[in-house]
Amino acid sequence: MSEQMTQEQLEAVMGLIINAGNAKSDAMEAIQAAKKGDFQAAEEKLKTAEQGLVEAHHAQTGLLTAEASGNPMNVTLLAVHSQDHLMTAITFNDLAKEVVEVYQRLAE
Repeated sequence: MSEQMTQEQLEAVMGLIINAGNAKSDAMEAIQAAKKGDFQAAEEKLKTAEQGLVEAHHAQTGLLTAEASGNPMNVTLLAVHSQDHLMTAITFNDLAKEVVEVYQRLAE
């Protein structure tokens, strides 16, 4: 498969996309819960988002480890897309934490 990803690489890339996407969705739900004043739900969603990011990082680490071991992956649009999802989710999650905190302060 010189021009394509292996099945293992494809699974890792899809894991990145799915877990990062779920994390971003959970972070958005945390903001919506905080907006309604439900700070317990917001904190739970932020924790779930963080778990999704950890899972995405595991997938990314697997790809990086394979490359460091001499088994590089061909860069495909799907691989780039997965990295974009991860970085966007990380940034969005960081921002969501701040927004939830602002809503908490406003509620006090």
